[in-house]
Parts: sequence; structure tokens; C-alpha cells
Amino acid sequence: MTPANFIEALHQEIHQTRYGQYPAELYDPIRYIMNLGGKRLRPLMTLMAAYLYTDDWQKALKPAVAVEVFHNFTLMHDDIMDQAPLRRGQPTVHEKWNHNIAILSGDVMLVNAYELLLAVETPHLKRVLARFNRTAAEVCEGQQWDMNFETRWDVTEAEYLEMIKLKTSVLLGFALELGGIIGGADETNATRLREGGIDMGIGFQLKDDLLDVYGDPAKFGKQVGGDIIANKKTFLLIEALQQATGTIKDELIGWLSRTEFDKQEKVQAVTAIYDQLGIREITESRINKYFAEGFANFEQLEANSTRKEMLLAFTHQLVERES
Repeated sequence: MTPANFIEALHQEIHQTRYGQYPAELYDPIRYIMNLGGKRLRPLMTLMAAYLYTDDWQKALKPAVAVEVFHNFTLMHDDIMDQAPLRRGQPTVHEKWNHNIAILSGDVMLVNAYELLLAVETPHLKRVLARFNRTAAEVCEGQQWDMNFETRWDVTEAEYLEMIKLKTSVLLGFALELGGIIGGADETNATRLREGGIDMGIGFQLKDDLLDVYGDPAKFGKQVGGDIIANKKTFLLIEALQQATGTIKDELIGWLSRTEFDKQEKVQAVTAIYDQLGIREITESRINKYFAEGFANFEQLEANSTRKEMLLAFTHQLVERES
């Protein structure tokens, strides 16, 4: 088995999953967003985690798709809240249809996720549903914190890290834990999978923050400096606001306060401030800390060594990505 085998099986399962038919306006948007692609990282990790503990990893396919459906449900609603025009280079659901349809289709996606989770075998079902409910609530909590931060300039590093943990990382942790539970992992190993996934997820988000400023435009896949232009409160900006003093802080606040500016000039000026304050090095250190903690959890897994090595090797590839 290789990750490619899991990816192929996952794509086939997603393709053949049925969400409903009529009214078309309710179900067409679901098929639309699910066909936009994406990395499918979370359901893939569910399958790989299941394979650690069972040869019958295919029984994790429908639950893995449940994770992806839930993830896309959150994206559909997030896009409404962010008034985002594009998702993966295509019009968002609320732009292609309208806000009300996007809200209602998202609601049905959440129902679909529960239906897919019912494929979990009875001995594990109650435990999985309880963990999913907690995770789903945490994702909503993280989104609310993120929206709260939009009007605050006193967001601390600890608050930001907790926000990204809830908004993005706990779902990766659940995806791995889900696979472990389905495969037959005991409580200790299922917890290691979850905690490892959460640590890796935080590291990935911090790396996204870093690449938005320091990434190679040819590899990053989107505009470098977009967070700076939008005054988005990333780890780098929060750290810079805490570290800066005197004229450097005045200059940074000045750029954040301007309503009219040359985008390239602002990106260059704020990046230069980050350079002066050593923000890149601080961020890289924190990224490495979370990745190290994630790998430590995975290394401690009591599982088939060859299969565990595949999970570790695949995760290392994700860590080294630049897009």
C-alpha cells in the first residue's frame, strides 16, 4: 500500500457518494463544492491511520468522506462570512447561487456528514459521534474567535494559537483519531493520533502564515503578501506588534492605519519591519516546535512499523511543502 492507493480509493468514494437529488438548488451546490478538489488531506489521514491497525482499511472510507464533507461545509459557510468571491479558483457557492442557498446547502452537508459517519461499526459509533460533536463545536468556536479578532488589536500570541488550534487543527486531529478508532487502536494510541494531528495542524497554519510573507510566488499558489495587504492578524503580525517599540512600532501602526496605499510598497515596508524584528526566525522556531511535537506523538504509536513509517514519511512530505 502507498498513499496513492488511498487517494485513488478516496476519490472513487467521493465520486460515488450521493447527497440527495431534489430540489436541485439544495443539492447541486454540494456536488459543486465537493468537485472543486482540494488536497483531501484530512480524509486521507483517516485512511492511513486506520491502516495502521487493520488490513480492512476500506471500512474507514465512508467515515473519511464524512470528514471531507464536514470540512467543505465549514468552507461554504466561512466563504459567506468572509464574503469571499472565489474558492480554489472558482466562484464560491454564495456567488454562483446566493447566500440563502449556500446556508441551506451547508446545513444539509452537516446532516450528510452524520449519515456517512453511521458507517462506523456499532462498538465504536457512540465514541466517534461524541468526538465528532466536540470537534465540530470547537471548529465553530475557532471561527467565532477569528471573527472577534477582526476588531481587536490586542490579540495575544496565546489567543491566536488557541484560535488556529480550534478553527483548523482539531479537525485534522479528529481525522487521524477517527481512523485509529475504526482500525481498532486503543485509547492511548487514538489519543496520540489526535494530539499529533493537532500539533501538525498548528504547524501547518503557522507555515501558511510564514509563506504568505516569505514564500516563493511560483510555488505558494496565491499572492505573496496578501495577509499584509489585508491587515490580517497572523502570527507574524501579532508577534511584530508585541515586539516593536519606538519608531519601528510607529511605522508599523502607520502602515496598518492607512486606507490608501501602494500594495507592493506596503508589503515591502512591513516585511522589512518583520526582518528588523526577527519575526521570520521566531515563527520558524514555533513551527519547528509544533512539528517536532507532532512527530513525537506519531513516533510513540504502537503500530506496525512499516505502516507507521509510511505515515511518518507522508507527513514529512507535507511539512516540507511550499504551497
